[in-house]
Amino acid sequence: MFHPLRSLSRLLLVCFAAVLMMQTSPEAWSQAYVGKPKLIVVIVIDQFRGDYLNRDRAEFKGRGFRLFMNEGAWFTDCYYDYANTKTAPGHATIGTGAYSDGHGIESNEWWDASRSDAVKVSSVQDERYQLVGVPSSSIPANLPGAPSTAAKFLVGASPLNLRASTLGDELRLATQGRAKVFGISLKDRAAILPVGQSAKGAFWIDNASGQFITSSYYMQHLPEWAQAFNASGRIAQAEREANAEGTTQFYDLVGRTPAANSYEFDFAKAVITGEKLGQRGVTDLVTISLSANDIQGHQLGPDSDSEEQMIVSLDRDFDKFFSWLDQTVGLDNVWLALTADHGIAPVPSEAAKLGVDSAMVNMEKLYAQLEKELNDRHSPGAHVEYLMPLPELPYIVLNKHAFEKAHVSEQTAEEELAALLPDAVAAQSPAPLPQLKLNEPTPEPSQKRLPPAPQVAGVYTRLQLANGPLPPTDWGRELAHSYAYHGNWFVMLVLGGYQMEDIRSWGGTTHFSPWSYDRHVPLAFYGSPFIPGEYHGRVAPVDLAVTFASLAGVNFPSAATGRVLKEALKPVHSIPSIPQ
Repeated sequence: MFHPLRSLSRLLLVCFAAVLMMQTSPEAWSQAYVGKPKLIVVIVIDQFRGDYLNRDRAEFKGRGFRLFMNEGAWFTDCYYDYANTKTAPGHATIGTGAYSDGHGIESNEWWDASRSDAVKVSSVQDERYQLVGVPSSSIPANLPGAPSTAAKFLVGASPLNLRASTLGDELRLATQGRAKVFGISLKDRAAILPVGQSAKGAFWIDNASGQFITSSYYMQHLPEWAQAFNASGRIAQAEREANAEGTTQFYDLVGRTPAANSYEFDFAKAVITGEKLGQRGVTDLVTISLSANDIQGHQLGPDSDSEEQMIVSLDRDFDKFFSWLDQTVGLDNVWLALTADHGIAPVPSEAAKLGVDSAMVNMEKLYAQLEKELNDRHSPGAHVEYLMPLPELPYIVLNKHAFEKAHVSEQTAEEELAALLPDAVAAQSPAPLPQLKLNEPTPEPSQKRLPPAPQVAGVYTRLQLANGPLPPTDWGRELAHSYAYHGNWFVMLVLGGYQMEDIRSWGGTTHFSPWSYDRHVPLAFYGSPFIPGEYHGRVAPVDLAVTFASLAGVNFPSAATGRVLKEALKPVHSIPSIPQ
């Protein structure tokens, strides 16, 4: 039976709902998110191997590292699943939940055929912008004796090479831009890549002065709070703490000391205070990448007394920063994560004393031999440069124009180089294996252990990495995850475990390989959704972004391959709601 009053009531309810929807602002829609944290803080320690926490745990005090280890969810077996363990790809992976084949960042810098055949470009270099906040003393045109043509600005930076969205991007999208996202580091790539394309800002230092700067990609002028920080005397304090007063080499001399970590944390406090992060009714995100451990670690290695002192000092800095966060935002309102962009190999000479085959390859000699053999094949009597200069393992880049002029295809050129490399590396052995011949006496044996001998574990062409075939194993998957393309021909050279290019002219050790010591990093969380405990079993840094995205109720980053670490999550009904 038809009831006019009942039908009228339904019509009025529908109209009332429609009016509410029309009047609901985008701001109100963005608060669909009620009960999520006020602030997410992701801390990345540059070059911090996963075993350090166990190794030095007896030295930790208060609620520094122990906040994660005793009160958080600590995953002891976190390994990157790719073979190019460098700073830029590591930071991009942390933010995107993807590897190089997804986010497009395979090294710190590279030859980009579309931009230059004369110079390498960095992973974040962008000539369309300029640096902002640089002191006048760092501008080329202001240097003593500078020609009239000297630049009056410094080339800027941006996430132009980042092909995937980040956790920060997804927070910004989910809140129609109300969420604020910032990145902080001493290094530009470590500030920019984890926070993505839509970040409100990324800040890093001018290497000479130590002032925090940014790029016109983000803003035309430094915020007033950032200008106040740079003028506050905090730079001079860091220089005193590092015994480098008045230096014009802040990055090199202060950056390698514990003073650099406390300096970064103080700037992070300025960002959080100045931008009112965690105090605006929406989830904000800040990534803090601590560079000091990497700068010192390359020089002195992971087993030095200075490394232990750096870690113990960082533990104190963590304790102070977390206490400040508790007083400012409240730790109950914050989700924290701790990880690293890569591990590190021991200093080769130290590992060799224990019998490890930790050889080094002289890249200058290797290149000379390869160039000779390639010239003998394609341009006898000439001195054509078939390889691009400034090699940085694991990649060796070919001069494709030289090969094209010799009418050699990419496939042939890469396969030729791949075939030459094993013998060229083996030729640097200080004690090569003798050739055994029938009916001839065996050479006199050595009475002491021989020095390490370099060896090749694998060589893979660009076309092979792009299209296969690769081994149907974990190793093959790591290689595939390492691939990105910037217009050049190249091969990927994997040396034996604990081996590396000869870096003694500038450091003691490095990282770049698929071996476990370079891929092992910490992964730990703290916050209301996490079940405290020590978790064993393989996880990966790609799991960080998707775990936070799932908990925050936003989309996974666009190319993410990680998994939600549900084994460490409380049931939803037991997670306390956070008032916004």
